[in-house]
Amino acid sequence: MPTLDDILEHIGEFDLFQKRAFFVLCLLSASFTPIYVGIVFLGFTPEHRCFHPGIAELSSRCGWSLEEELNYTVPEHREHGESLSHQCRRYDMDWNTTGLSCTNPLENLTGYSNRSSIPLTPCQDGWVYDFSGSSIVTEFNLVCEDSWKLDLFQSCVNAGFFIGSISIGYIADRYVFGRKLCLLLTILVNSISGVLMAFAPSYRWMLIYRFIQGLVSKGGWLTGYILSKTDLSTETQFSLNTHCYNDIFYFHIPVPDCLYCRCLPESPRWLIAQQKNDKAMKIINRIAKGNGKNLNPDEEDGEKLSPSFLDLVRTPQIRKHTLILMYTWFTSSVLYQGLIMHMGIAGGNIYLDFFYSALVEFPAALILILTIDRIGRRYPWAAATLVAGSACLITAFVPDSIYWLKITAACLGRMGITMCYEMVCLVNAELYPTFLRNLGVLVCSSMCDIGGIITPFIVYRLAEVWHELPLIVFGKIWAEVNTTPSDLVKVGSLWQSRELILGPPSPKVAY
Repeated sequence: MPTLDDILEHIGEFDLFQKRAFFVLCLLSASFTPIYVGIVFLGFTPEHRCFHPGIAELSSRCGWSLEEELNYTVPEHREHGESLSHQCRRYDMDWNTTGLSCTNPLENLTGYSNRSSIPLTPCQDGWVYDFSGSSIVTEFNLVCEDSWKLDLFQSCVNAGFFIGSISIGYIADRYVFGRKLCLLLTILVNSISGVLMAFAPSYRWMLIYRFIQGLVSKGGWLTGYILSKTDLSTETQFSLNTHCYNDIFYFHIPVPDCLYCRCLPESPRWLIAQQKNDKAMKIINRIAKGNGKNLNPDEEDGEKLSPSFLDLVRTPQIRKHTLILMYTWFTSSVLYQGLIMHMGIAGGNIYLDFFYSALVEFPAALILILTIDRIGRRYPWAAATLVAGSACLITAFVPDSIYWLKITAACLGRMGITMCYEMVCLVNAELYPTFLRNLGVLVCSSMCDIGGIITPFIVYRLAEVWHELPLIVFGKIWAEVNTTPSDLVKVGSLWQSRELILGPPSPKVAY
């Protein structure tokens, strides 16, 4: 009795039909970009200072330049981590008083010759931003005492990732729904919530829509990943599909829902696992027709299997490796998202910096494609971990005056963590059989959402203490990963021991 892989090999492993479906799924990966890393631009915090209507009137009357206005009216500006008084405090004085001098209004009004002696008070009339554009920070004044709300904004979408990835993964593997229907519904809800968030009237509503985005977007993205990686191709296409699917991630192209509905079939592997062989054969015949091939093999019988969370921890071996994968997802997420967020507050051109760091994703994928099938998963993963951790520490101690070296080290760190991320994504899907694959990937990857929830607080709060402190923490995390027991490093070779972990597969079960 031929297996599904035998049938796919007969009708074309990765021929015209699969390439078309894979291309559409790559566009889905691209649409996930602004949700996952858009905080760099959505949460951009420009230079700001307290607003006072009296200062604006005095500046207009005296004809001050911007530099003179800042010099006369704003508390002294200091370096990162020393003081934020120039942004969150103003002089405690009445600027509406008549007769103020245009040359030295502070001494004239207060009698203090030393500015550090003048009492300060919190901003009461809002802020002035030295930025011509707009972000959620400038729109809702998420600065100073309310700066933690920016952390909550990003943590909220990761909380949605966590809940949605587990629930949608479970739904996608159930009999009634299937992967295609779940994918289409998540795309629709994601599109609607994204539009609503753009017109959110308040911070509270924006959080609600952001949470809904997280609830459906990652579950849909990973369901598409399962389809592109295992359900529409054979095992020989695993590595290529993984890297291409992930690298399209940074180029956002809006795609109508009807295109997915027309171009994507339901997973034939899932249909076989659910004993819906007639529908599976219709899909296979459709693929054969799209590839210009003839198909006359016997059907593959499949035993109907329902996934369970207990299947992920049923035996000691699979329980150990499930925990290893979850830990790897967690640490990868903290460093990956942390580096992106830290780049947004680095003080350079965020558009160019983001572009440069995104470009290194391509050589990272190329290195993995050229190495993992030749020397295995373990050594590239260990080397990438070492590069990522070392680059974080180097970036932290390179002075800002050597900016080219600082951004180069940061890009190397981004490349290293990208390789780690793609490696665990690859291995995780290879580990589980068809009926459990979607659930296994989504449950294990949910730990990266836990990491994403705490990462904004690590980056933004620690940066107020010392701007480079988050990088020290990231380097320490990956030093711990490198000194973890050897079982963690062996995660790269788990794909070779599926029978050891899950037991010999039944001849009736579709892998």
